[in-house]
Amino acid sequence: MWLPRCEPYICGNVGSGTVRELSQWVEYCNFDGVSPMADLRRKNGRAAPWKVRFWGIGNENYNSGDGKMTPEFYADNYRRYASYARNYGDSRLYKIACGPGNDDYNWTRVLMEKAGGQMNGLALHQNTGGAGRNSATDFSEKEWFITLGNICHFTERVHKHGAVMDEFDPDRKVALVVDEWGMWYDVEPGTNPGFLYQQNSLRDALAAGIHFNVFNNYAERVRMANISQTINVLQSVILTEGPRMVLTPTYHAFDMYKVHHDAVKLPVYVESEMAGQGGTIPIISASASMDDENRIHLSVTNIDPTCEQELKVELRGVTLSPSVAVSGKIITSERIQDHNTFEDGNKVSLGEFTSAALSGSVLRVVLPAKSLVTLELG
Repeated sequence: MWLPRCEPYICGNVGSGTVRELSQWVEYCNFDGVSPMADLRRKNGRAAPWKVRFWGIGNENYNSGDGKMTPEFYADNYRRYASYARNYGDSRLYKIACGPGNDDYNWTRVLMEKAGGQMNGLALHQNTGGAGRNSATDFSEKEWFITLGNICHFTERVHKHGAVMDEFDPDRKVALVVDEWGMWYDVEPGTNPGFLYQQNSLRDALAAGIHFNVFNNYAERVRMANISQTINVLQSVILTEGPRMVLTPTYHAFDMYKVHHDAVKLPVYVESEMAGQGGTIPIISASASMDDENRIHLSVTNIDPTCEQELKVELRGVTLSPSVAVSGKIITSERIQDHNTFEDGNKVSLGEFTSAALSGSVLRVVLPAKSLVTLELG
């Protein structure tokens, strides 16, 4: 049985904090010897070090985070702070530099050129929707396309930042770390604006699927991806109210995509019709993998809110048994605004999908409107 394993990821203060402060935090968490910080940890009730592996050196230093810095200034500071974030014993730090804001490819270039040799990862944030943009559940078809179109642009962003990183790191030793991604809408009426509590609709399940497809397709470079929040904040997987709990559409998207975990990426080439204003948004996104039992999993999103899509999938370079079975899971609902509540927690959930048939090396799929599907061949 597969069991999830979680590790902490601590982000150091490179705006108003000092080099000494970050160094002491690492020592407090990881040193097993005798020192002021290790002794303080023991005094506070923890004898053994936590051996925290993942350390961010600053957060959003380009803008709203630590300092509104230029890339050159931050690169110099990263080198200083990272130098004093030391390894203790067998605790080897995985140091993650603050990456660019959106399309700032110059930031990536400067950081890779000046500090690429001192980092394990470069962070990239993808918060879509924007506070004050629209409601999480009361939105139009036009807003549906605008929001999902912004996520589709994320594919281009990952590709271009990765290409800049390739110039300085052709062996791809430095990971592109998408350590904040997710949807950001207005808070729910009547809730504290500072708590960022928002609902979660079918749109967010599709949004998660598109993100997952990007992460899967760029797995050689994207080696960490963390949804911004998990419970009751922004695009959560779980909402709670006192003793009550509801699983969001995003939760079911995570559940659907777990079949790709620890699998081998299969290359996917997609030819898709376009939608949205100006016809600039691909209707279909997809990713695929093969697990250790040689089962192929193909995940596909259809963002068209009204029309099904008939897909022809050519499986090249793969030998399949004539008796191979095709099964699937789907997330969809009657309305694009549908969401789960404490009174109706299964409005949007996982269902069985049977509209796929395999003939030789060609898989034909009828993909319903506004849906997310994962197929298994094996």
